Amino acid sequence: MVMGLNLEEIKTKKKTFIGLGLGQILSLLCTCNVFTSSELARKGINVPTTQSFLSYTLLAIVYGGIMLHRRPTIKGKWYYYCLLALADVEGNFLVVKANQYTSITSVMLLDCWAIPCVLVLTFVFLKTEYRLMKISGVVICILGVVLVVFSDVHAGSRAGGSNPVKGDILVVAGATLYAVSNTTEEFFVKNANIVELLAFFGFFSAIISAIQIGIFESGELKAIEWSAETAFPFLRFAVSMFFTYSLLPVLLETNGSAMFTLSLLTSDMWAVLIRIFAYHEKVDWLYYLAFATTAIGLIIYSMKEKDEEEQKDEQRKLLDEEDGETLRVT
Repeated sequence: MVMGLNLEEIKTKKKTFIGLGLGQILSLLCTCNVFTSSELARKGINVPTTQSFLSYTLLAIVYGGIMLHRRPTIKGKWYYYCLLALADVEGNFLVVKANQYTSITSVMLLDCWAIPCVLVLTFVFLKTEYRLMKISGVVICILGVVLVVFSDVHAGSRAGGSNPVKGDILVVAGATLYAVSNTTEEFFVKNANIVELLAFFGFFSAIISAIQIGIFESGELKAIEWSAETAFPFLRFAVSMFFTYSLLPVLLETNGSAMFTLSLLTSDMWAVLIRIFAYHEKVDWLYYLAFATTAIGLIIYSMKEKDEEEQKDEQRKLLDEEDGETLRVT
């Protein structure tokens, strides 16, 4: 019995460490994506949908090819995949567009708005239960988001954008769509198939992106003076996003969308450090307060997660003790 409990504890810890590792890899990839978008915006290249189109096309080709080879039974409805694609395409569009108006740090910090959105969506649609301590941690994270907005208003031109408040609004809207996308993906990976999900997701996202590019970005693309230096950020963004989308379903299947969203909070710290040391930009003092507030909210949330695991372990021990007493009586 003790050996069984130890094996179960090892499996739980292994799952937790894998989730933390995947979360940090995804966090690094997302940080790279934001800096690439910011780099293109500084060069005057504003084609957010085109940036994502290449990664969607890669997903459709790679995972669509795997599906054609395996010929599996399709489990999900095509129109649900289409809605998922629409939410993700527009979420990417809004967040990449925000880089034209606000600072990198604001984009990274305001992404944590997706946390309460994910909690609400998973509670309503996936029936995931969250206790009071988790909700308290989320409220504190939201307070950090509010401080970011005030920081942009206070810093003005030093915030690194032409219209920081407009940029902040775009990020919050994009983060809300990300929450819808991540929650929907969590449902699919637990009820369908990861390869099927990525194939259809990439296919419909590429179609939606192509239509949007034709309507809104054809003129911008023609105006770009293409060269190896100009094309490389697009390729880097596409490859980074491809790996992000490929690893994300694995994390969603094992740890859920809330774990992924919380993991992205570490990208805020890396964004601030890169901005200070690599770009030598000034960071308003309210950013530090905002990050500290967000970190406190994350710690409170994580503490409750730990408490819940301990409660589950105690429940298992009580059940084992009851089983032992029953055996002695018989």
